[in-house]
Amino acid sequence: MTYTIDRYPCEDSPRLGAMTLHPTPESVPRARRWFRKFIAPYDPLCSVDDCTLMISELVTNAILYGRSDDEWVVRVEWYREGTSLRVEVHNPGFPASVQLRRPDADDAHGRGLFLVASIAESWHSGPSRFGGTVVSFLMSGAWPA
Repeated sequence: MTYTIDRYPCEDSPRLGAMTLHPTPESVPRARRWFRKFIAPYDPLCSVDDCTLMISELVTNAILYGRSDDEWVVRVEWYREGTSLRVEVHNPGFPASVQLRRPDADDAHGRGLFLVASIAESWHSGPSRFGGTVVSFLMSGAWPA
């Protein structure tokens, strides 16, 4: 299986890019690097550091909680929606299993979605059009009106 990057989205589409990743720990830093590289030409006004942190958390969750009997991938896509940036992370897990937790200070896990909810304008989870689950976040003010 190879990694896939969509560098040249269709002009009629609001999608700015996409990547397909193996469900392995090495994919988390790869997702950060590729997102930084491929969002840079669009020069977003929102914090790319915040976006890469949230992508890291969501890709990690997708790898940990995605399930399939067949070979599977994690798919990350990013879109321009007016002045906002929307990022989606897809995996073959079950949408009902996505839960925002409020971890205690001594909890070792459970902060990923809490970070996303704290940083992003909004977040959403539900069924993915690829099957499984999608978790997305929206960063408002990414581009001027």
